[in-house]
Amino acid sequence: MTSAVQIEILDLRHFSANTLRPVLEEESRVWGERLDWDYRASARLLLQYLNSHVLPGFVAVENGRVAGYVFCVYEANKAVIGDVFAVSFDPDSTASAKIEIRLLEHIIELLQSSPGVDRIEAQLLLHPHGVHRQTFERNSFIVFPRLFMQQDLNRPSVTELPKGFSNRGGFPDDLEIRPWTDADFAGAGRLIVDAYDGHLDSRINDQYRSVAGTLRFLHNIVRFPGCGIFDAAASRVIVSRRRNELVALLLCSRVRSDVGHVTQVCVAQENRNRGLASFLLASCAADLRGRGFQALTLTVTEDNANAVALYRQRGYISKHKFSAMVWESDKDQS
Repeated sequence: MTSAVQIEILDLRHFSANTLRPVLEEESRVWGERLDWDYRASARLLLQYLNSHVLPGFVAVENGRVAGYVFCVYEANKAVIGDVFAVSFDPDSTASAKIEIRLLEHIIELLQSSPGVDRIEAQLLLHPHGVHRQTFERNSFIVFPRLFMQQDLNRPSVTELPKGFSNRGGFPDDLEIRPWTDADFAGAGRLIVDAYDGHLDSRINDQYRSVAGTLRFLHNIVRFPGCGIFDAAASRVIVSRRRNELVALLLCSRVRSDVGHVTQVCVAQENRNRGLASFLLASCAADLRGRGFQALTLTVTEDNANAVALYRQRGYISKHKFSAMVWESDKDQS
C-alpha cells in the first residue's frame, strides 16, 4: 500500500537556486519539446533571482521533494504572474497540473489581498489553453485565448513581398526601411502606444497604453532573455521621411540557434493597409533564412482576426494555444 501524497506550499524566498534547478531543467525540456524554444537562458536568469531570495512566489514540496514553483513581479500598482510549472512524482497523469493549480491559487490569493495591487496579468505561454482556465475564472480573471504560430522558413513563399512591392523597388517613396538601433527606443515607444490605442491587446498588456510602459516592455525584449536573445540583424523599423518618425517596426529574437521569434510587429494607425506588416515579416524571414534558420514563430490573440488572417496568409500555422489572463480590482472596474 502506497503512502498518501503530501503537498506543502512554501515561500519561494526560502529556497536556493540549487533546490529548484531540477524542476527548471525539466521545464526547459518541455519548452524545447513543445515550442522549439531553448529556455536555458531564461532559466539561468531565474536562478540568479532565486539566489537573491527576493523573488515573490511559492514552491510546492511533494513528500519532501521540490516539485514546482510559481513567481510574480510587481510593477507599481500591477503584479505579473511570471511563470508556474510543476513536475510530480505521483504516477497520476494529472498530478502536475493539480500542483500548478494549488500554486496559482496561493499566488492569486496573495496578490488579490495585497494593498495597492489593482491589476494582475499573466500569460502562461508554455501551458495549453484551458489547463488553468477555471482557476483564473473562479478568481474573477478575464481569460483571452492566444495562438503560438510557426512558419517553416524552408518554404520559398515565406520571403515573397506583398502586392505592390518588389525586390528591386516598389517601396513607398515617403518611407525608409532600416535596421533597429538603440536610438529607436523612444520612437518605438510612441509608435506602440499609437498602434495599440483601443486595441484588444492593450487590455491584455497595459504597458501598451503609455510611452513609459512601452519603454519598459521594449527594454525587457532587447536587454533580457525572457523572450529569447534579441536579434538586431533581423529587426526592422520603417521611418517616415517627411516626419522622421517611426511608422512601423518588427522586433525579432532567437529562441533557439535555428529558430527566430517575432516579439513585436506593429504599424501606426494612419499607415495601415499599405502592406507594411507583411513586408516586415517577409524581410525578417529572408534575413533569418539567409543565416540558416529553420523556423520563425510569433504569438497573437485569437480574436485579433486581421492579424491572424495575415499570418496565415504568410504561411504561419497554429502550433499551440495558450491563455492570457487579466484581473482588475472592483475599484478599477467601477
